[in-house]
Amino acid sequence: METITYHGSDGCPLFAAILGSGPPLVLMHGGGPDHHSLLPLARQLTDRHTVVLPDVRGYGRSVCTDPARHTWTRYADDVTALLDHLGEQRAVVGGTGLGATITQRTCLEHPSRARAAILISVEDIEDDEAKRAEIAFMDAFAARVRTEGVEAAWAPILPHLAPVIGALVRDAIPRSDPASVAAAAAIGRDRSFRSVDDLAAITTPTLIFPGMDQRHPTALAENAARIMPDGHLAPVSLSSTLRTAEDLAEAFAPAIRRFLANQGL
Repeated sequence: METITYHGSDGCPLFAAILGSGPPLVLMHGGGPDHHSLLPLARQLTDRHTVVLPDVRGYGRSVCTDPARHTWTRYADDVTALLDHLGEQRAVVGGTGLGATITQRTCLEHPSRARAAILISVEDIEDDEAKRAEIAFMDAFAARVRTEGVEAAWAPILPHLAPVIGALVRDAIPRSDPASVAAAAAIGRDRSFRSVDDLAAITTPTLIFPGMDQRHPTALAENAARIMPDGHLAPVSLSSTLRTAEDLAEAFAPAIRRFLANQGL
């Protein structure tokens, strides 16, 4: 496994791990874990792809302690900065949770850079009232991180997440920079989409795996697959039977491989 440091458009140093060989496939973790959470999945795809696993800005070794630098546009620009660093014009782009939202924004803001997209456990798209609640939730989380630490901040949240997501968050906590995690919570103040109808503008061939909790609702993934012009609902979804990163890889890798093969990738 190779590791690299590249820089966002604002000069922020960012980290990524690279495995395998072949056409590039960028996979981004969710909000809380880091690139370690996707290593088992990556290893199942390396026979046909160079899998690139960035630590999303704010997480793992991609430390960014300035809340103003955490926006969806900045995150999407980080993907293109990574591709530029690798000398790649296009790549398959995907992710879980937060990484799935970054993938969608990348497909909207930089459509020429995404050959296909993989969305795992799509994050909720809130209406105005729910967005106000999301801001309060994320602000409270950041406050707990600053005063009590990362582990204490996650404690009241983890019981409400899918078991595998909770396990991946717990694993990443010792590798988390508290100031960076607190700053990353500012993404709650930026709106990813106004409604699911916004996803109709994503024309990239997209495979969508439903989530299973309130923050990653199953119905949203199903609606997104109907609304997106080239959206495809995966035959499997997140479930309570998945407990580890290895479980996630075993469940999702076959569908990803079939989807990419059908796209000629």
